[in-house]
Amino acid sequence: MSDFFINVFSKTKRGGRVVGPAAPNPSTGMHPASSAGRGPGRIAVAGRIGLLVILCGILEPGAAAEVSLSHQDALRVGRKIWQNECGGTISGLTSWNAGEDFASLGIGHFIWYPAGRAGPFEESFPQLLRYLKTRGAKLPAVLLPNDAHCPWSSRAQFLAAQASPEMKSLRRFLAETIDLQTDFLVLRLGEALPKMLAAAPTSERFSVEPQFNRVAQSAQGCYALIDYVNFKGEGVLATERYQGQGWGLLQVLAGMSGSGEGGAATREFADSAAAVLKERVANSPPARHESRWLRGWLSRVATYRSF
Repeated sequence: MSDFFINVFSKTKRGGRVVGPAAPNPSTGMHPASSAGRGPGRIAVAGRIGLLVILCGILEPGAAAEVSLSHQDALRVGRKIWQNECGGTISGLTSWNAGEDFASLGIGHFIWYPAGRAGPFEESFPQLLRYLKTRGAKLPAVLLPNDAHCPWSSRAQFLAAQASPEMKSLRRFLAETIDLQTDFLVLRLGEALPKMLAAAPTSERFSVEPQFNRVAQSAQGCYALIDYVNFKGEGVLATERYQGQGWGLLQVLAGMSGSGEGGAATREFADSAAAVLKERVANSPPARHESRWLRGWLSRVATYRSF
């Protein structure tokens, strides 16, 4: 049996009763993850988010991995990722970096390719849009009727449209769904573990899962895992390799061997992430000039040491 079963729950007790997601906001039609107010600088996430991933056929029968974040910690994770990717700004929610063939949107700078262009990196913005629609978010006209491809075909066209009504509506939509984007990032982490275990060589499979759980035991570790998998992916795609070497979460966990918990786990994770990123740059095609990004990447993973 090789199926994966993922049980995601986000109910919390309030005043002695159990409640689920809040009712839709009448002005936006969206289902916020909690009833807390939100705006461009606020993120509201479910009171308690738990991700229980039961892995059949890879782990021993009955084995499970659980990632749980409190409301306050989820808020902090969302804010830190927004800061990492966008400088915590509204304008940063719609970006297209120099030297890249795709737009980077939302607090996680989710990748969105133009029609007819397929790159080596996993495209995550359409996944986010599907999730937002399941949560009741109403997409702006610029994303309709076809939300599968970026409507701007080049970086120059994208930058020229920064003050256009379409870009403003997209930016407003992304600012209004920051809480749901945070939920999506947490859910993505829950889905990462079974993907990594399925892709890992047999020699690494039974060490990756304990290292994941070791890091995930603290809020600081959850931040590191959520941020890195959003930053550099799970590390399972054959297209995300330079000279046969990946740079995702799988490779970072495979580079760990310690057993200490708490700060010891996150420090080792940060060290392993830095080593993986340095190896990526060393293996990258010279034409990409990836060394220009390394300093910023290393500064980012250094934030995993404190939360």
